[in-house]
Amino acid sequence: MQMASALDQMPKTSPRHSACSFRWLGICIYMSDRGLNGMDDRVLVFDGIGQDFPSPGQRTPVRVLDGISFEADRGRFIAVIGPSGCGKSTLLHMAAGLLFPTRGSVHHRGHKVASVNTEVGFVPQQAQLLPWKTLFENVELPLVLRGISAPERQKRVADVLRSVGLSGFEQHFPRQLSGGMQKRGSIARTLVYRPDVILMDEPFGALDAQTRMVMQSDLQTLSMEAGATVIFVTHDITEAVLLADNIVVLSQRPSKLLANIPIDLPRPRNMFEPFKNPGFDVAYDAVWTEFRSQIQTGQIH
Repeated sequence: MQMASALDQMPKTSPRHSACSFRWLGICIYMSDRGLNGMDDRVLVFDGIGQDFPSPGQRTPVRVLDGISFEADRGRFIAVIGPSGCGKSTLLHMAAGLLFPTRGSVHHRGHKVASVNTEVGFVPQQAQLLPWKTLFENVELPLVLRGISAPERQKRVADVLRSVGLSGFEQHFPRQLSGGMQKRGSIARTLVYRPDVILMDEPFGALDAQTRMVMQSDLQTLSMEAGATVIFVTHDITEAVLLADNIVVLSQRPSKLLANIPIDLPRPRNMFEPFKNPGFDVAYDAVWTEFRSQIQTGQIH
């Protein structure tokens, strides 16, 4: 199954060079922020982020993040890598408004994130589909919570399930779906309300190698066509190089920004045979050079 099965007829022009702000499932979405007029393409801005967490039995809190700053422009795919415990997932939680920084701020489309950010989509490590609901009901849930009419819900869910290759499985329960299909369902649940930013927290980490490559390929196609901004946390340098337009490399805790590396490999990229992508080895080496020192006392994760 291919995630982009319903997207084949969509225009191939990049959303950054069209009248649309971005496209979801062939639908042109217009935004009223500064980026629409070409004044500012920045969709998500992390500005001087610092985060301390209480440490049990200790008076001094643990400093996890220390002065992290980077931006995500409209339509860009940003991968974030770093050692275990360096705060990668914490950054996603801040963008979603589920956690607020001790220092610094996060801005989404020019507005400070000061409460739960319902305008971004979040794809967690596990699919987290509700076991007592069918696939259709799981994907429909965000629209129900937003008060979308039943006919519109029916259309949107049908469209998004077709886009991720799950048409015909609407009435299946999660236990009747493979791990890869559950992950597709989780992504569909995020896409159905058409966020302009998708936050993905190691979404393919639990999948077998073959399914993982298929999902990477499908995600590349979907993100290219949809034109949304993606922040993708991963522990895999190869995955980051294959998917990303930029790779943000974080240090060990207290985490600082080591590098923000542009990845200019031509698209579409071959997820199944990485070294057949022109320039892959150079891009990989650039990331590895920045990250090498961080595995002396920690692990890549």
